[in-house]
Amino acid sequence: MLFHPLSLSGAFLVEQQALHDERGSFARAFCDTELAEHGIDFPVRQINNSRNRLAGTIRGFHCQLPPHAEQKFLRCVRGSFVDVIVDLRPESPTFLTTVSVELSADNQLAVLVPERCAHAMQTLEDDTEALYLVSNPYTPHAEFGVRHDDPLLAIDWPIPVTEVSPKDRSWPLLAESLPLIHRHMTLEPAHGGIA
Repeated sequence: MLFHPLSLSGAFLVEQQALHDERGSFARAFCDTELAEHGIDFPVRQINNSRNRLAGTIRGFHCQLPPHAEQKFLRCVRGSFVDVIVDLRPESPTFLTTVSVELSADNQLAVLVPERCAHAMQTLEDDTEALYLVSNPYTPHAEFGVRHDDPLLAIDWPIPVTEVSPKDRSWPLLAESLPLIHRHMTLEPAHGGIA
């Protein structure tokens, strides 16, 4: 696998190195040893599958608060989508900035989302499917989100938005969430996170 650092520290675009022959191709899709060589400890605790009927569907922004913070390793297995990561680490020089990547079944790329960063995806085609590995199991009371249309982020989604869940539409605006983000997402305070 080839690791291409993104503009947010700890986020990577991951490219497969496929071997081709008359049968087709073979590539390593995930390798904890190669991740460790890049300073990433990624225990796989959960694997999620997201199927989306319509182009323009948005899922996110989602993350979990420490100590249940999670890394995600996403790949598109059918269709295509844009994945956007927002840095919610108050001590980070890229705090509240975003980076986006296009993942498709054709390009075979994956993205690594670091802990304490939220991500959202928008499908670019009907019948798009994502498969992603997660380093911590889903913990409902640690769930946190950011609205896809938050004015502080001003995301320019590539196509018109068609579907967003009521839950994702109801996240508070970042302007209201900043005290919570500073309280729970900062590494230094001893109380950091929720139990």
